[in-house]
Amino acid sequence: MTPPKTRKSGELAFAAFLSLASLVLLYNAYAISGFEALSAPGAIPMATTLVMVITTAIIFIKTNRAKPDGETSFWVDIMPLRIAVVTLMLIGYALALKPIGFLPTSAVFLLVVIKYLSRRSWAFSIGISLLSLVIIYLVFRIVFTVLMPAGIVPEGEALAWVRTLFSGAN
Repeated sequence: MTPPKTRKSGELAFAAFLSLASLVLLYNAYAISGFEALSAPGAIPMATTLVMVITTAIIFIKTNRAKPDGETSFWVDIMPLRIAVVTLMLIGYALALKPIGFLPTSAVFLLVVIKYLSRRSWAFSIGISLLSLVIIYLVFRIVFTVLMPAGIVPEGEALAWVRTLFSGAN
């Protein structure tokens, strides 16, 4: 006989999230073309997400029936304060990226996160964050020509000025 299953802290909420996300995906798959025919563009996405809905519902029901183990704490074992703080910083970064722009938002984000997580000096945090930002910018903006949100920094004008310096134009 197998011992009764117990559930860890946060496991039921995660199972509920997966079930809800699967339902949203099923709705989006249905929105592709409805249920016209087995060869319709949305048939495979609907079949896949239907399997997800069924399996996540089974997982949710089994998890709900399990007794909490009482040994784990969500805020200690699953989501300690450092993880919660960095998660909130990431959300703030995502919200500030478009209106403020890539360079200032990334500079502040990297500086704050590196200082918070490393607990080293401000000089170390500033140096590593600026070095990281320069490398990221060069790789993605210059090498791969990925457009970053400009925001408050006149990046286009600065790049044009640098190009004129290197092209020899007066």
